[in-house]
Amino acid sequence: MNAPIRHQPAGSNKAWVERRAKAVSRGIGMGAPVMAAKAENAEIWDIEGHRYVDFGGGIAVVNTGHRHPLVMKRVYEQLEAFTHTCAMVMPYAPFIEVCEKLNEKAPIKGEVKSALVTTGAEAVENAIKYARCYTGRSDVIAFHGGFHGRTLLGMALTGKVLPYKAMFGPMPAGIWHVPFPVEHKGISVEDSIHAIELLFKCDVEPARVAAIIIEPVQGEGGFYIAPKELMVRLRQLCDEHGILLIADEIQSGFGRTGKFFAMEHYGVEPDLLTTAKSLAGGFPLAAVTGRAKVMDAPDPGGIGGTYAGNAVACAAALGVFEAFETENLLEKSVAQGAMIMKRMHAIKAKKQGMPIGDIRGLGAMCAFEMVTEHGGNKPDAGGAKALAAKCLERGLLILTCGVYGDVVRLLTPLTASEMIMKEGLDILEAAIVGN
Repeated sequence: MNAPIRHQPAGSNKAWVERRAKAVSRGIGMGAPVMAAKAENAEIWDIEGHRYVDFGGGIAVVNTGHRHPLVMKRVYEQLEAFTHTCAMVMPYAPFIEVCEKLNEKAPIKGEVKSALVTTGAEAVENAIKYARCYTGRSDVIAFHGGFHGRTLLGMALTGKVLPYKAMFGPMPAGIWHVPFPVEHKGISVEDSIHAIELLFKCDVEPARVAAIIIEPVQGEGGFYIAPKELMVRLRQLCDEHGILLIADEIQSGFGRTGKFFAMEHYGVEPDLLTTAKSLAGGFPLAAVTGRAKVMDAPDPGGIGGTYAGNAVACAAALGVFEAFETENLLEKSVAQGAMIMKRMHAIKAKKQGMPIGDIRGLGAMCAFEMVTEHGGNKPDAGGAKALAAKCLERGLLILTCGVYGDVVRLLTPLTASEMIMKEGLDILEAAIVGN
């Protein structure tokens, strides 16, 4: 089914891909060789009018769907007022209101404060700055497979070499990595904790460590879900040694896991929490939220940026909060995740077509591994890439990830209708089994 496109760029997908190759840096990847022209909720149309069901969500950016009416209403109203004054020069109400909303939602007891920036990598870097400033310490522990951004410090924290770290060294000093527990890969919580304890014995004394940073559910690393035991023991380790616990919720936050923040599943409080992606429903906005005593450690001017907390992006974020408050999106996340998991297990059980390995999910943050044979566990990056291409040809956009490039992740907008979900899963199944 094709749809009329407003303000459609002239030309074909092929022509624009060729123009892109000549004009755009090769270092900026391209997942799908088609050009977006229009998007609504969980559907995208390219410049040739072809329609796609969106199971990628802009990499977890549009949990509230493309162009959600409440988001767009706030954006249009803000555009009529002003677009930029710089929040550090002349502040404005939406900036403060977003911070108040984040403080209210954060799974941290006591007085909480927030700071707004522009990107997820910026949020992570500032979280480390807060931790170092408050503790007076320098070093940070992160996890294998974790993704924390493409800036110099962000990629140093990231536990995946290709494509994020290759040829960009040397990395900043004082960053240490330990294994992330993945049961079916033979890595236990005990292995992870032992690695930290061994780190303290062999490489860095605990008194030099400012923070441990972790994604409750790894994003680029493969959607591995941190076991509750790991979070509990990390909190204990941090309390014992005066280390801050940072939860990177840039991909797992804003309802993706069935809770507003994934840390709510654990009953464990972080000291700092980073958000971005779906915070502003498609507009660039990110934040660090944490204990007030930590957030107040830097001197005025030590945190910020010219576009940090842009007025239009803040207005969009207020629309996102309103959507969550009025449309039962957390319940929809749980239901969507259950629908995906049930369908994927049924597809795997058929043992037809492309082999599927481990299937996992928390709320609507779901993924499955492509493997080389049915019942096996050997990663198949080529299979994941081929499946993404087959789905795109049939009208479904999916994303791959994982340290081995073998994971297919599903990040459908939480606002997607059951009919759209079924259509997308039907396409996915047909691509896998070969119908």
